[in-house]
Amino acid sequence: MSSPHPVLARVTARIAERSAATRAAYLDRIADARLAGPARGALGCANLAHGFAACSPGDKLLLRGAATPNIAIVSAYNDMLSAHQPLKDYPDRLKAVIAAAGGTAQFAGGVPAMCDGITQGRAGMELSLFSRDVVAMATAIALSHDMFDGALLLGVCDKIVPGLVIGALTFGHLPAILVPAGPMASGLPNAEKAAVRKRHAAGEIGRDELLAAEAESYHSPGTCTFYGTANSNQLLMEVMGLHLPGASFVPPGTPLRDALTDAAGRRVLELTALGTAYTPVGELLDERAFANAVVALLATGGSTNHTLHLVAMAAAAGLELTWDDFDELSRVTPLLTRLYPNGTADVNHFHAAGGTAFLIGELIDAGLLHADARTVGGATLADYRSVPALDGDALAYTPVPAESGDRTVLRPVADPFDEHGGLHTVTGNLGRAVVKVSAVAPERRVVEAPARVFASQDELQRAFKAGELEHDLVAVVRFQGPSANGMPELHKLTPPLSVLQDRGHRVALVTDGRMSGASGSVPAAIHVSPEAAAGGPLARVRDGDVVRLDADKGLLEVLVPDDELAAREPAGGAPGPAAGTGRELFAAFRAAVGPAELGAGTFR
Repeated sequence: MSSPHPVLARVTARIAERSAATRAAYLDRIADARLAGPARGALGCANLAHGFAACSPGDKLLLRGAATPNIAIVSAYNDMLSAHQPLKDYPDRLKAVIAAAGGTAQFAGGVPAMCDGITQGRAGMELSLFSRDVVAMATAIALSHDMFDGALLLGVCDKIVPGLVIGALTFGHLPAILVPAGPMASGLPNAEKAAVRKRHAAGEIGRDELLAAEAESYHSPGTCTFYGTANSNQLLMEVMGLHLPGASFVPPGTPLRDALTDAAGRRVLELTALGTAYTPVGELLDERAFANAVVALLATGGSTNHTLHLVAMAAAAGLELTWDDFDELSRVTPLLTRLYPNGTADVNHFHAAGGTAFLIGELIDAGLLHADARTVGGATLADYRSVPALDGDALAYTPVPAESGDRTVLRPVADPFDEHGGLHTVTGNLGRAVVKVSAVAPERRVVEAPARVFASQDELQRAFKAGELEHDLVAVVRFQGPSANGMPELHKLTPPLSVLQDRGHRVALVTDGRMSGASGSVPAAIHVSPEAAAGGPLARVRDGDVVRLDADKGLLEVLVPDDELAAREPAGGAPGPAAGTGRELFAAFRAAVGPAELGAGTFR
């Protein structure tokens, strides 16, 4: 096992130093919340009676005493999200497992779970990012009854997992385990799906053919198999030590998945203050855990959404994580996977090739992960280099093979796909932004072209269909930031811009909106901060201005003299008061939200 790489050590130390005061205050707060016995022991008799009124006689008897840990189950189940549909039966299963192990469990609350795949390009997408903070608040409400000694958090997808973690960190004196559901079987190959989408964008096929292809891709219970935000969540939760080892990508409805779920129920009892291995989540998620998460994200070319979510989760733990940390780690982190949209394989191929255990082992040996970071599944992250399997009906672990099972999908550090990580930051007179370079060919990472400015993705699509974009261009899509309209994902832009690029044009996108884990091969500077609606310089760009995006050198600039740019009146075009599809309920969020660079959160 190698000592930490000097850059990893430096970045981690810098996080700790800049966060010293806020982290200390957070740890003091969760220490004050810790009691000598179960939290319910401090409840008044009427309070406690309310808390166990609906329990079985046996559980009531146990909950009256002070020796039995009681576990909160918080679930994002609904049967509209394929990834969450398998969670339906988890609470009853976990209650039975926990009872057999000598504890009790209660379904403490449900949290909302929206599907970004359904709301893409729709008004509902303007609620998506804010749903993270709603999930966090709902998690806190579920845990607020002070009946619990630990938590099992059931969730998989985009904003839901970060929200569960943020909520759990407000009860950081409790242990928490994230319990996943696993991916659906592989469907239509990703390369074929992408080709069908581009053919539809080009007007070559109709809706029926497009829908048939999409239905072959998203076809059964389980997480969508491309490496977007949902599957980035799963990998990061494992590397951060919040999953049991190897739990991320085992398919739903299998004996091994059931065994891992059962093991989580038994393990959380051991992690409580009444157990043998007390591990409060607020202490587990320290600067080492977040540095590890950034490295894993970079090494796999994961979702750009986590440049927001990891920052927000770290803040909830009293830690200040910055885009500079991402950028510095990216310069020394090799790209070890090729997963769609950064390749053609999906997470099932990744899992079969060695998956998280192989990845973690390679990064530990290279000194790029803190092997001593605490976890819920073992003493440290070093224990996560093993693969779960069944020995009869029992869960067992075996060492991961020393070689990748498929080097077209997963490679060792000694033979990476790229010497640098999958994300870069860019800076210039237009602000700061994030570029996902892992899907972008090296010769396309530098674009200098006239700007064409749009206030929405629909405007760009209309211009594309009208044939107005048949030239080199930098598409500037502004007023898409968190305070403008909730920072929706702009996936409707990928097919037309990809078509233009395939036709030989030099094309790039610059936006204060999001593109997420499904961003494609067109270079895109996203999350531009400050956003246009907050007076950012993006509001001063005009059609025809030459914009330069250099993802390799980290530059984002409009080639206009500084005094001229500053003298321009910021453009209008910011959305008016949003109404319909529930958007009016989120006006307070739009007014309170912070900038993308600070996680685009509403909590202070």
